[in-house]
Amino acid sequence: MKLNFTGISDPGLIRSNNQDAYYIDPEGRFFIVADGMGGHAGGEQASRIATEEMKKYLVENWDSSKSSPQLLEEALWRANEAILQDQQSHPERADMGTTAVLVMFRSGEPPWCAHVGDSRLYRLRESELQQLTEDHTWVARALKMGDITPEEARIHHFRHVLSRCLGREDLNQVDVQQLDVKIGDRLLLCSDGLTEELVDENIACYLKESPSIEKAAISLVEAAKQEGGHDNITVVIVAVEGNSQ
Repeated sequence: MKLNFTGISDPGLIRSNNQDAYYIDPEGRFFIVADGMGGHAGGEQASRIATEEMKKYLVENWDSSKSSPQLLEEALWRANEAILQDQQSHPERADMGTTAVLVMFRSGEPPWCAHVGDSRLYRLRESELQQLTEDHTWVARALKMGDITPEEARIHHFRHVLSRCLGREDLNQVDVQQLDVKIGDRLLLCSDGLTEELVDENIACYLKESPSIEKAAISLVEAAKQEGGHDNITVVIVAVEGNSQ
Protein backbone atom coordinates (compact mmCIF):
# COMPACT_ATOMS: atom_id res chain seq x y z
CA MET A 1 0.00 0.00 0.00
CA LYS A 2 1.18 3.52 -0.79
CA LEU A 3 0.83 5.65 2.31
CA ASN A 4 1.03 9.36 3.04
CA PHE A 5 1.38 10.31 6.69
CA THR A 6 1.88 13.17 9.13
CA GLY A 7 1.79 13.85 12.85
CA ILE A 8 1.54 16.77 15.25
CA SER A 9 1.51 17.18 19.03
CA ASP A 10 0.52 20.26 21.01
CA PRO A 11 0.51 20.88 24.78
CA GLY A 12 -2.90 22.55 24.56
CA LEU A 13 -3.87 25.72 26.40
CA ILE A 14 -3.85 24.64 30.06
CA ARG A 15 -0.92 22.30 30.65
CA SER A 16 2.63 23.59 30.88
CA ASN A 17 4.21 20.38 29.58
CA ASN A 18 3.33 17.76 26.99
CA GLN A 19 2.89 14.22 28.33
CA ASP A 20 1.94 12.87 24.90
CA ALA A 21 4.46 11.23 22.59
CA TYR A 22 4.23 9.92 19.05
CA TYR A 23 6.46 8.23 16.52
CA ILE A 24 6.15 7.84 12.77
CA ASP A 25 8.46 5.31 11.15
CA PRO A 26 10.16 7.14 8.24
CA GLU A 27 9.38 4.21 5.94
CA GLY A 28 5.72 4.19 6.96
CA ARG A 29 5.91 0.74 8.54
CA PHE A 30 4.34 1.67 11.88
CA PHE A 31 2.80 4.57 13.78
CA ILE A 32 2.53 5.16 17.55
CA VAL A 33 0.63 7.56 19.81
CA ALA A 34 1.05 7.45 23.61
CA ASP A 35 -0.57 9.61 26.30
CA GLY A 36 1.28 9.58 29.61
CA MET A 37 -0.03 10.16 33.12
CA GLY A 38 1.40 10.40 36.62
CA GLY A 39 2.65 13.83 37.53
CA HIS A 40 4.65 16.43 35.66
CA ALA A 41 7.72 14.27 34.98
CA GLY A 42 6.11 10.84 35.22
CA GLY A 43 3.68 11.11 32.35
CA GLU A 44 6.28 12.52 29.98
CA GLN A 45 8.71 9.79 30.94
CA ALA A 46 6.15 6.97 30.60
CA SER A 47 4.99 7.94 27.11
CA ARG A 48 8.59 8.48 25.97
CA ILE A 49 9.76 5.11 27.34
CA ALA A 50 6.79 3.30 25.77
CA THR A 51 7.28 4.90 22.37
CA GLU A 52 11.03 4.25 22.31
CA GLU A 53 10.71 0.64 23.50
CA MET A 54 8.01 -0.22 20.96
CA LYS A 55 9.96 1.43 18.16
CA LYS A 56 13.16 -0.39 19.12
CA TYR A 57 11.45 -3.78 19.39
CA LEU A 58 9.64 -3.47 16.06
CA VAL A 59 12.73 -2.31 14.16
CA GLU A 60 14.86 -5.11 15.61
CA ASN A 61 12.30 -7.82 14.89
CA TRP A 62 10.70 -6.51 11.70
CA ASP A 63 12.14 -9.20 9.44
CA SER A 64 11.69 -12.05 11.93
CA SER A 65 9.33 -14.97 11.34
CA LYS A 66 7.00 -13.72 14.07
CA SER A 67 3.47 -12.84 12.98
CA SER A 68 2.30 -9.23 12.99
CA PRO A 69 -0.06 -9.70 15.96
CA GLN A 70 2.73 -11.39 17.90
CA LEU A 71 5.13 -8.53 17.14
CA LEU A 72 2.60 -5.93 18.27
CA GLU A 73 1.71 -7.73 21.47
CA GLU A 74 5.34 -8.31 22.39
CA ALA A 75 6.19 -4.66 21.66
CA LEU A 76 3.51 -3.55 24.14
CA TRP A 77 4.66 -6.02 26.80
CA ARG A 78 8.24 -4.83 26.32
CA ALA A 79 7.09 -1.24 26.84
CA ASN A 80 5.14 -2.20 29.95
CA GLU A 81 8.18 -3.93 31.44
CA ALA A 82 10.46 -0.96 30.68
CA ILE A 83 8.12 1.44 32.49
CA LEU A 84 7.90 -0.91 35.50
CA GLN A 85 11.70 -1.05 35.67
CA ASP A 86 11.92 2.74 35.54
CA GLN A 87 9.37 2.99 38.35
CA GLN A 88 11.56 0.77 40.53
CA SER A 89 14.62 2.93 39.83
CA HIS A 90 12.71 6.17 40.42
CA PRO A 91 10.13 5.79 43.23
CA GLU A 92 8.96 9.36 42.65
CA ARG A 93 7.51 8.13 39.34
CA ALA A 94 5.88 5.01 40.80
CA ASP A 95 2.40 6.06 39.68
CA MET A 96 3.30 6.85 36.08
CA GLY A 97 1.69 5.05 33.16
CA THR A 98 0.68 5.61 29.58
CA THR A 99 -1.84 4.67 26.95
CA ALA A 100 -0.64 3.44 23.57
CA VAL A 101 -2.16 2.91 20.16
CA LEU A 102 0.02 1.36 17.47
CA VAL A 103 -0.71 0.63 13.80
CA MET A 104 1.55 -1.54 11.64
CA PHE A 105 1.78 -2.05 7.87
CA ARG A 106 3.91 -5.09 7.03
CA SER A 107 4.53 -6.10 3.42
CA GLY A 108 2.46 -9.08 2.30
CA GLU A 109 0.12 -8.88 5.30
CA PRO A 110 -2.98 -6.87 6.17
CA PRO A 111 -2.42 -3.95 8.54
CA TRP A 112 -2.80 -4.55 12.29
CA CYS A 113 -3.49 -2.41 15.34
CA ALA A 114 -2.77 -2.85 19.05
CA HIS A 115 -3.80 -0.59 21.89
CA VAL A 116 -4.02 -0.13 25.64
CA GLY A 117 -5.99 2.69 27.29
CA ASP A 118 -8.11 5.40 25.67
CA SER A 119 -5.93 6.74 22.88
CA ARG A 120 -7.92 5.89 19.78
CA LEU A 121 -7.73 4.71 16.20
CA TYR A 122 -10.37 5.98 13.77
CA ARG A 123 -10.96 5.18 10.11
CA LEU A 124 -12.52 7.68 7.73
CA ARG A 125 -13.96 5.87 4.71
CA GLU A 126 -15.64 8.18 2.22
CA SER A 127 -17.64 10.36 4.63
CA GLU A 128 -18.07 7.87 7.46
CA LEU A 129 -15.86 8.00 10.55
CA GLN A 130 -15.62 4.81 12.60
CA GLN A 131 -13.83 4.33 15.91
CA LEU A 132 -11.88 1.08 15.52
CA THR A 133 -10.52 0.79 19.07
CA GLU A 134 -12.50 0.38 22.26
CA ASP A 135 -11.50 2.62 25.18
CA HIS A 136 -10.20 0.80 28.23
CA THR A 137 -12.08 3.00 30.68
CA TRP A 138 -14.76 2.63 33.32
CA VAL A 139 -17.07 4.85 31.25
CA ALA A 140 -16.63 2.83 28.04
CA ARG A 141 -17.56 -0.33 29.89
CA ALA A 142 -20.63 1.32 31.47
CA LEU A 143 -21.65 2.63 28.04
CA LYS A 144 -21.30 -0.83 26.50
CA MET A 145 -23.41 -2.33 29.29
CA GLY A 146 -26.10 0.30 28.71
CA ASP A 147 -25.68 1.80 32.18
CA ILE A 148 -25.08 5.31 30.82
CA THR A 149 -25.87 7.18 27.60
CA PRO A 150 -23.28 8.59 25.14
CA GLU A 151 -24.24 12.09 26.32
CA GLU A 152 -23.63 11.11 29.96
CA ALA A 153 -20.34 9.46 29.00
CA ARG A 154 -18.92 12.69 27.56
CA ILE A 155 -19.28 14.57 30.88
CA HIS A 156 -19.04 11.71 33.41
CA HIS A 157 -16.60 12.42 36.25
CA PHE A 158 -15.12 8.90 35.84
CA ARG A 159 -14.43 9.34 32.12
CA HIS A 160 -10.65 9.58 32.65
CA VAL A 161 -10.43 6.48 34.84
CA LEU A 162 -8.51 3.85 32.85
CA SER A 163 -9.15 0.15 33.34
CA ARG A 164 -5.90 -0.66 31.52
CA CYS A 165 -2.66 1.17 30.78
CA LEU A 166 1.04 0.47 30.31
CA GLY A 167 3.10 0.70 33.50
CA ARG A 168 1.01 -1.64 35.66
CA GLU A 169 2.03 -5.00 37.07
CA ASP A 170 -1.59 -6.18 36.88
CA LEU A 171 -1.86 -5.52 33.13
CA ASN A 172 -2.93 -8.89 31.76
CA GLN A 173 -4.34 -8.13 28.31
CA VAL A 174 -3.70 -5.89 25.32
CA ASP A 175 -6.06 -5.61 22.37
CA VAL A 176 -4.75 -6.62 18.93
CA GLN A 177 -6.90 -6.54 15.80
CA GLN A 178 -6.58 -6.87 12.05
CA LEU A 179 -7.61 -3.77 10.13
CA ASP A 180 -9.83 -3.46 7.09
CA VAL A 181 -8.15 -0.72 5.04
CA LYS A 182 -8.56 0.20 1.38
CA ILE A 183 -7.47 2.93 -1.02
CA GLY A 184 -9.00 6.27 -0.09
CA ASP A 185 -9.20 5.55 3.65
CA ARG A 186 -7.68 7.89 6.22
CA LEU A 187 -6.59 6.53 9.59
CA LEU A 188 -6.39 8.79 12.64
CA LEU A 189 -4.43 7.88 15.75
CA CYS A 190 -5.04 10.37 18.56
CA SER A 191 -4.81 11.07 22.27
CA ASP A 192 -7.89 11.94 24.31
CA GLY A 193 -6.93 15.61 24.23
CA LEU A 194 -8.58 15.61 20.82
CA THR A 195 -11.62 13.42 21.57
CA GLU A 196 -12.38 15.23 24.84
CA GLU A 197 -12.91 18.46 22.93
CA LEU A 198 -14.37 17.31 19.59
CA VAL A 199 -17.26 14.95 18.95
CA ASP A 200 -16.83 12.37 16.19
CA GLU A 201 -18.92 14.38 13.69
CA ASN A 202 -16.54 17.33 13.99
CA ILE A 203 -13.46 15.12 13.76
CA ALA A 204 -14.87 13.62 10.55
CA CYS A 205 -15.44 17.09 9.05
CA TYR A 206 -11.88 18.27 9.65
CA LEU A 207 -10.42 14.95 8.54
CA LYS A 208 -12.23 14.87 5.20
CA GLU A 209 -12.46 18.57 4.29
CA SER A 210 -8.77 19.15 3.60
CA PRO A 211 -7.07 17.41 0.65
CA SER A 212 -3.80 17.90 2.56
CA ILE A 213 -3.40 15.62 5.58
CA GLU A 214 -0.89 18.10 7.05
CA LYS A 215 -3.55 20.82 6.99
CA ALA A 216 -6.14 18.38 8.35
CA ALA A 217 -3.87 17.56 11.30
CA ILE A 218 -3.29 21.23 12.10
CA SER A 219 -7.02 21.97 11.77
CA LEU A 220 -7.90 19.19 14.22
CA VAL A 221 -5.46 20.47 16.83
CA GLU A 222 -6.56 24.09 16.40
CA ALA A 223 -10.23 23.09 16.66
CA ALA A 224 -9.56 21.21 19.90
CA LYS A 225 -7.79 24.28 21.29
CA GLN A 226 -10.71 26.49 20.30
CA GLU A 227 -12.94 24.21 22.38
CA GLY A 228 -10.72 24.72 25.42
CA GLY A 229 -7.55 22.71 24.79
CA HIS A 230 -7.65 21.34 28.33
CA ASP A 231 -5.21 18.52 27.65
CA ASN A 232 -2.27 17.72 25.39
CA ILE A 233 -3.43 17.01 21.83
CA THR A 234 -1.71 14.55 19.50
CA VAL A 235 -2.83 13.35 16.08
CA VAL A 236 -1.23 11.09 13.50
CA ILE A 237 -2.96 10.76 10.12
CA VAL A 238 -2.23 7.96 7.65
CA ALA A 239 -3.77 8.26 4.18
CA VAL A 240 -3.99 5.15 1.98
CA GLU A 241 -3.40 6.56 -1.48
CA GLY A 242 -2.77 3.53 -3.65
CA ASN A 243 -0.87 0.33 -4.12
CA SER A 244 2.91 0.55 -3.93
CA GLN A 245 4.74 -0.23 -7.16
